[in-house]
Amino acid sequence: MPHDIEKVRNDIRAILKNPDYDDGSIGPVLVRLAWHASGTYERKSRTGGSNGATMRFDPESNDGANAGLEHARAFLEPIKQKNPWISYADLWTLAGCVAIEAMGGPKIPWKEGRTDRDPKNLTAADVPPNGRLPDAAKGQDHVRQIFYRMGFDDREIVALLGAHAVGRCHADRSGYDGPWTHTPTRFSNQYYKLLTTVNWVKRDWDGPLQYRDEDDELMMLPADMAVIRDPEFAKIAKEYAQSNELFFKDFAAAFAKLLELGVPRGNDPGNAPTAPNQQKHKL
Repeated sequence: MPHDIEKVRNDIRAILKNPDYDDGSIGPVLVRLAWHASGTYERKSRTGGSNGATMRFDPESNDGANAGLEHARAFLEPIKQKNPWISYADLWTLAGCVAIEAMGGPKIPWKEGRTDRDPKNLTAADVPPNGRLPDAAKGQDHVRQIFYRMGFDDREIVALLGAHAVGRCHADRSGYDGPWTHTPTRFSNQYYKLLTTVNWVKRDWDGPLQYRDEDDELMMLPADMAVIRDPEFAKIAKEYAQSNELFFKDFAAAFAKLLELGVPRGNDPGNAPTAPNQQKHKL
């Protein structure tokens, strides 16, 4: 009997609005969950990625980059209990796709088939080590190193950073504080418009280095600033600032690829991402 994925999609849509959480929506944290569950993939060793839902286990569950994602997993737990046939790996990634679309973003190609690691047969090699996710405090060399490791090129890197269109940072989690955009629950190219036009200055506060706009309402991280400081990244960001349609097209493709990394699909090329052209930026 085929699985009723649309029923699960509807269950996810039903919990997105939450007046008690952040800006009234859990959509952004679900996007982050899908992103971080997938972004541990290493192309060389073919380890990490969304398959296995290994964020349930140490040391991945305690990675500082995943601080606060226990809330996202908890929000989805009732849906998992209601639909026990779906794997956590499929549920987490599907939730990110549903949230993006519900917040006005593009429809992300997604298919089921991920499995969960059994904690009874878990080995240390089954859980990716800490340090594979992007460090918000670092610049373009680090950003490229992280994304090239997964198999992304520069255009895909800048497109994926567009997920910062939604959500906000929390001082009690990442140490950073504030939203990237004026509409943290609406998915659009506003992130690029702000990043490329606002005069961002260092914020004077008792916290890690971050940047603010002149009204001190929005923030950018050092990794965000790397986008406009790097000529190749900046060129792409300006394209996305000018065309929401182009951004949506590229983001949907890159995010779908991210969610597929490391997922066994037989001869499906989605499990073997091509290496990016790194000739221009050797790390």
